[in-house]
Amino acid sequence: MKYWFILILSVFAVQARADIEYRDFKQPEQEQAYQSLINELRCLVCQNQTIADSNADLAKDLRRQVYEMLQQGKSRQDVVNFMTERYGDFVMYKPAFKLKTFLLWLGPVLFLFAGLAVVWTLRAKGAGADKALSAAEREKLKKILEQGDDA
Repeated sequence: MKYWFILILSVFAVQARADIEYRDFKQPEQEQAYQSLINELRCLVCQNQTIADSNADLAKDLRRQVYEMLQQGKSRQDVVNFMTERYGDFVMYKPAFKLKTFLLWLGPVLFLFAGLAVVWTLRAKGAGADKALSAAEREKLKKILEQGDDA
């Protein structure tokens, strides 16, 4: 019985060890660029995590690809250019402000102003609804209310 317990624990220990990624860098600048890049690139599967935070297979592949490109001597900007050309600006967790991404940056502000305009318009229309009834309208309303009681 004791041996089964040890066997099961060792299987889980091997599985837990399999998720740890070790990268060997020739220079500290490469490691710094790697850490910076994997924290700036978005996981395209999870979409709300960076590839550093994600355990998705695509994120693992992207981390490996970033590492390999840096080992080949590519600059940080080369890696960013490659990723955005291949996956679009969405791959960047904070995309650059340009014509193609202006809606990503200004969209929340535009929605805020549109919402404020709708609220302002509805309040302006609602203010006109508080008018007093004319004498003829009051008589008509009184007749309708009296007929409602008879039915």
